[in-house]
Amino acid sequence: MSTLLEKPVMVNRTVTTSIEQARAMDDPARIKIVQLLYKKLLTAAQICQHLKKSGHVKALTTVRHHLDILKEAGLIEIAKIEETRGAVTKYYSTSTKLLGYNVPEDFDTKYSSAIKNTSKKLEDVLDTIAPKATLKSKQKSDPLYSQYVLMEIVNRAMTRIMEKSKTAATTTTSTASAPRAQKSGNTRQKMTKN
Repeated sequence: MSTLLEKPVMVNRTVTTSIEQARAMDDPARIKIVQLLYKKLLTAAQICQHLKKSGHVKALTTVRHHLDILKEAGLIEIAKIEETRGAVTKYYSTSTKLLGYNVPEDFDTKYSSAIKNTSKKLEDVLDTIAPKATLKSKQKSDPLYSQYVLMEIVNRAMTRIMEKSKTAATTTTSTASAPRAQKSGNTRQKMTKN
């Protein structure tokens, strides 16, 4: 027997998720729902309308089914409940930021120096937090679980930093455009008075 192909496969990415979350994300409409709910509160009917606009035509009952699956997996939650004329309206949101992009084939080559430099810096950080994460971990004997805990800590810390910088950038942009918004608001007031 002759070998036709053999190449080393290097692990260059770690995905942390549960089986329930992976199953919940096994549908393009559910992925779109998580993306829609990022930093938004939407009802099932509003989600249904947004899905139709993006090419996912689903009945309201189907959307509610998808919401239940995502909620059970911990990917979305009910963020607000209103009562209007005896009817209860639920608003959904998510604490998960889903970045669904395909990595370019030349990514490792293009960003190799950034990956190398960041790896060195992160190694120091991980050496500092690894003992603490392992001590608090319930499954201390499983080295993969310890890696999972470390990945979750770093993931959540990175998310916190990126969200904070995004909020700061939005605030700066809003502040810079505030005089224009005030001006247009004054014009509207003058127009309504006439």
